[in-house]
Amino acid sequence: MSKEFEITREFEVDATPEEVWEAITDGTGGYLWPMEPPEPKVGGKAAFGSTVTTYDPPHHLTIRSEDVGFPVQSVNQLEHVIESRDGGRRAWVRYVHSGIFTDDWDNQYDGASKHTDFYLHTLREYLTHFAGRPVAFATLDGPGASTAADAFAAVGRALGLAEDTAQGARVTARGPAGQAFDAVVDYRNPYFLGLRTDGALIRFFGRNHWGAPVGISVHDFAPDADAKVNETAWQDWLNGVFSRSQSESRS
Repeated sequence: MSKEFEITREFEVDATPEEVWEAITDGTGGYLWPMEPPEPKVGGKAAFGSTVTTYDPPHHLTIRSEDVGFPVQSVNQLEHVIESRDGGRRAWVRYVHSGIFTDDWDNQYDGASKHTDFYLHTLREYLTHFAGRPVAFATLDGPGASTAADAFAAVGRALGLAEDTAQGARVTARGPAGQAFDAVVDYRNPYFLGLRTDGALIRFFGRNHWGAPVGISVHDFAPDADAKVNETAWQDWLNGVFSRSQSESRS
């Protein structure tokens, strides 16, 4: 049954309105995924067949689609309102995601709401630590076993994090090929985990909570970053996590 939804968030960030505008139009690979920037005009084309309905840089951007392309949603709209704070040194942002879900409304809304919090946190991390830097972006999904109800807990264990390792902690994590790397746990709850290194934002998605595989995205800002190398390395790591989990459950 079709039903409208609206997800609204407001936050301040240590970035100018111009930096926020650049991030949401031309720098989406730094915190979300790479997309073609919207055409700079009302009526212009935007990503995934959507249309620009408000274009007022660097203060107001609205993008709307009425042909979302998958059956659980028929309308999707993203609105950003940006205001200057502290003489232009900081920005206040109001973000509104609205539209129509056509199926499984409660589950779709819960997933979208929780993903919104994580994506907007990652946007603030990008703006604070890596704004304007070129990025190599990689994204990948786990195997079928990663859809299990307790799958996301295995990710934290494989990284070497204790159950009580909290957001803000500095850690030495275990990554691909068993290599250790230093990071800050910049986000952690039962659904998502974010690690920030000196040169990257590594995001772990517990999408098993909504019936999908666990996912990883890597936003690598190092000058020599290679998205394909990162994708292969983290895919092998994630596959290994769940091949071990299955072995342990059988033993």
